Amino acid sequence: MEKIIPQKRLCYFVTATNTDVGKTYVAQKLLKKYAKEGYKVGYYKPIETGVQNNNPLDGGSMLRLASELNPEFNVTVEEVVPYRFTLPAAPYTASNGVDIDIDFLIRQKNYLQNFCDVLIIEGAGGLMVPIKKGVFMIDLIKLFETPAVLVSPSNLGCINDTMLSIKALKDYGIEYDWYVNLYRDKDSFYDVSYPFLKDYFGEIRFVEDI
Repeated sequence: MEKIIPQKRLCYFVTATNTDVGKTYVAQKLLKKYAKEGYKVGYYKPIETGVQNNNPLDGGSMLRLASELNPEFNVTVEEVVPYRFTLPAAPYTASNGVDIDIDFLIRQKNYLQNFCDVLIIEGAGGLMVPIKKGVFMIDLIKLFETPAVLVSPSNLGCINDTMLSIKALKDYGIEYDWYVNLYRDKDSFYDVSYPFLKDYFGEIRFVEDI
């Protein structure tokens, strides 16, 4: 990953081609990367589903990491993960009728940026995961006015998923970087998917390069 010199209160929105592709892992690596470079880091997960006992595992663990790396990120898990739902599904379904206030999520992002130089935001699922009627995860990225970090898997089918996700980001006019998380079909990736990706994009960056 090329060294990016962030200005005060910059943020990145970590998204993926689908669920269970490695967003939390990438968010963790970005937090450590920028902290090592001397920046005060913070973390924000607007919506987490599959939460048991109101305890968001991803958001809670990432808040602990961000607070260790930046003691000035002195916020609560309720502030970092404002919407928590039990059902492991898209927020549209998991919310079970609870209205997800998009304006509130934007204000919360702005609030959390007061405690850090670089805020790492983690989405839920992929770009077209529905949040509420007429609002998808990609809309939230656009409304947050932040560049995206797209995570792609390495398994068979990743070409299609990656191309569709990149097209969506371009159609929305969202700046992005993308990385392959080399963890599925690792033995066959270089024979099955890498040749096309290399020919089409010229350079393939891996999550481990962050």
